[in-house]
Amino acid sequence: MYRIAMEKLYKWKERSNRKPLIIEGARQVGKTWLMKEFGKKAYEDVVYINFDANSKMAELFGADLNTERLIMGIELYIGRKIKAESTLLIFDEIQEVPRALSSLKYFYEDAPQYNIVCAGSLLGIALHGGTSFPVGKVDFLSLYPLSFKEFIMATIGERYAQLLDSGDYDMIKAFKQTYTDALKQYHFVGGMPEAVLSFSQNKDFNEVRDIQKRILFAYEQDFSKHAPIDIVPKIRMIWNSIPSQLAKENKKFIYGLVREGGRAKEYETAIMWLSDCGLVHKVSRVNTAEIPLKAYEDLKAFKLFIVDVGLLGCMVGLKQGVLLDGNELFVEFKGALTEQYVCQQLSTLEDLNVYYYTNDRGSCEIDFLIDTGEKIVPVEVKAETNLKAKSLRSYCDRFSPELAVRTSMSDYKKESWLVNLPLYAIEEILSC
Repeated sequence: MYRIAMEKLYKWKERSNRKPLIIEGARQVGKTWLMKEFGKKAYEDVVYINFDANSKMAELFGADLNTERLIMGIELYIGRKIKAESTLLIFDEIQEVPRALSSLKYFYEDAPQYNIVCAGSLLGIALHGGTSFPVGKVDFLSLYPLSFKEFIMATIGERYAQLLDSGDYDMIKAFKQTYTDALKQYHFVGGMPEAVLSFSQNKDFNEVRDIQKRILFAYEQDFSKHAPIDIVPKIRMIWNSIPSQLAKENKKFIYGLVREGGRAKEYETAIMWLSDCGLVHKVSRVNTAEIPLKAYEDLKAFKLFIVDVGLLGCMVGLKQGVLLDGNELFVEFKGALTEQYVCQQLSTLEDLNVYYYTNDRGSCEIDFLIDTGEKIVPVEVKAETNLKAKSLRSYCDRFSPELAVRTSMSDYKKESWLVNLPLYAIEEILSC
């Protein structure tokens, strides 16, 4: 499978001021595969070390963090010499040995000739949990499930992705049904690499669902194994409430839906844990449209989306017939799936900050506002072809944005005050 992140790894390799690279992302989004594949393609040799339950590495990094000593220890461990410029060092599950994380500072300062890429399925928790290593001594890359464009490349061919990139919407319209069918499949399969690989090879939806169930079970196991025992029940309650939260017309997260009488202070740590794991996207509210939006973030109001649209469908037991027959996809659970899909795609775009907007009276709501650093783009999400957009019109009358986007199942159309962008082309939003 092709991953767009591979291009970012090649750019990292060529940097003159290259730092050790940390790949962040939820469990099973493909971090290990990406690192190994990059090593095979870009280096003469690859040294892969998994720190999970690795007592030898724990002992090696538990003592002096002198880089010459560490490299010598790794060479003894693997039984061969490491050539700095032509070898990729992969440190997987690095959060299991916090001293290994700390060592990245010294590799950057004292031995920058070594190419080091690191990852861990619960790395975000380690980083936010006080593990010691200085900011500024490492580079970061976020990895997510396959985007819809990557899904297209894996299932119907690279040319369809290239056509979307071209922006030739007259040509794209000619293949609308192909994109629509792929979009329905993506809503069921999602972007978890194992599920996409299985579907691309076998086109077996039942097998895909079994894979998704295993992934969800693994996440549940992580709750018990890695979270502080006192918040495990709260993590489960938050996680299991997300589908019902998204099914509401107003998708603002309501603690009372988790447990009657629930309050923020009871669940804040649990939400932070899920966010640090990469399992949820937390989209905060703003009530104005000034750059930077983060300065106007309302920390008390937010939406929660999960890591993958296919997993969301699995959690609620949506059947493949409902998703694939006719336009039923956009009738059953339509708003939840479609907003989840759009949030997931926007999250894969680099240097975008994503929020949602409501005015103080609550009479105008915009599903997403994206801050590019240069402009703010309102995005209204429509699951069908109903193009009424009263809130978007009200927002535009008030803030006069340079660009406003309505994404739906309708064809591309540029009007005086907005662009209608097909849902299957939402990744092209910055090219509108």
